Amino acid sequence: MKNVKDYWEDYKKPTPEKFRKLGDALLSVSLFITSAAIYGDQKFVAEISLICGIAGKFLTNLFKSE
Repeated sequence: MKNVKDYWEDYKKPTPEKFRKLGDALLSVSLFITSAAIYGDQKFVAEISLICGIAGKFLTNLFKSE
């Protein structure tokens, strides 16, 4: 089982291109949904979408090239 230090070391290593693109796509889509939800006055949807997009972008940074 990995400890926190191992995950931090993985986070600092280069992210493979396909995961970088996936993280950017998740963030882009979530920002679009967030802006549409804010415009439609649906604050709960906006908050959830923004949190999911940021978390997705962060989690894709944990993948590393072997």
